[in-house]
Amino acid sequence: MTTAAIIVAAGRGLRAGGGMPKQWRPLAGRRVADWTLDRFRGQVDHIVLVLSDEDQTAWDEFSGTDLILTAGGNDRAGSVRNGLAALEGLEVEQVLIHDVARPCVSGETIQNVLKALSTHDAAAPGLSVTDALWTGDGAVVTGTQDRGGLFAAQTPQGFCYEAIVAAHAAHPGGAADDVEVARTAGLDVAIVAGAADNIKITRPEDFARAERILGNHMDVRLGNGYDVHRFGDGDHVVLCGVKVPHDRGLQGHSDADVGMHAVTDAIYGALAQGDIGQHFPPSDPQWKGAASETFLRHAVELAGQMGYGISNVDCTLVCEYPKIGPHAPAMREELARIMGLRADQVSIKATTSERLGFTGRGEGIASLATACLVKS
Repeated sequence: MTTAAIIVAAGRGLRAGGGMPKQWRPLAGRRVADWTLDRFRGQVDHIVLVLSDEDQTAWDEFSGTDLILTAGGNDRAGSVRNGLAALEGLEVEQVLIHDVARPCVSGETIQNVLKALSTHDAAAPGLSVTDALWTGDGAVVTGTQDRGGLFAAQTPQGFCYEAIVAAHAAHPGGAADDVEVARTAGLDVAIVAGAADNIKITRPEDFARAERILGNHMDVRLGNGYDVHRFGDGDHVVLCGVKVPHDRGLQGHSDADVGMHAVTDAIYGALAQGDIGQHFPPSDPQWKGAASETFLRHAVELAGQMGYGISNVDCTLVCEYPKIGPHAPAMREELARIMGLRADQVSIKATTSERLGFTGRGEGIASLATACLVKS
């Protein structure tokens, strides 16, 4: 079953304040759109991000990533139709349509909608209305409204792909959401349990509420790594991906990059997924002399598959020589490149052991690393 999600992010959303569209405003250390996109990574096979032509920065940033980009339409329905068209030819059977301004949607809600699509052509989360309902003229109450059978609509709203494509093509326009489009086409829409935390950011005060929700649900993991390699023959060492001239080299089954090994093990440790030796056994000849970038990339990819993003890493190299300071900026840049991070998310430090122990005697180099991972 091939699944996809369309994230509608072409609106201007200025009612929420901040002087910019709400999807690009910061929220709990990231942008609203970043939170929303990561909620769907690992949950579906394809993600379409619908962008405004005015958001050139976003087009540049997300081009070449795991996302399918398409331009928004004249209204929300037009943006959804463009998103559906972007999936043509990918043999998608089920599609979720979600508002970018709902960054707190849970994986459970997403999966419940997909599960409902196994028995229905359409499904959407809704919250039963529990508060008393009034009618009014803006100043005084003019009446009451029976709340029985009323639900507050949420997204993602899910559909069989071909059915919602046909429904949108036939709809005259002006629908409140995609459920209305589906019902106009005669589709039955199953209601799955919504979540109180699945709020839509609309007003300025919604940012504070969303930040509280995301803060309460954050899954933060720390891992540490430690590695040692002895000196041997050679005219350089490779540390954190950078070739550093030295009168000796480091010995090891791979390229003996003691710094990158420690960082890799720190990521594996945060994921509770063992160490390099378990994933790349030294007894296997194919890893003889392998570049340590192979190991680090695997750890980063594994983190992504498990739904974690790397917040930052901190690596300390322990040696008397060579001097690390002149090469630390290049090491930061190289590790950041491999891990898909900014350089300011990577720290490289160096220290000596005051000529004590094997590092103090110049017998080798040790490295310690810490990695912080955050559940997407």
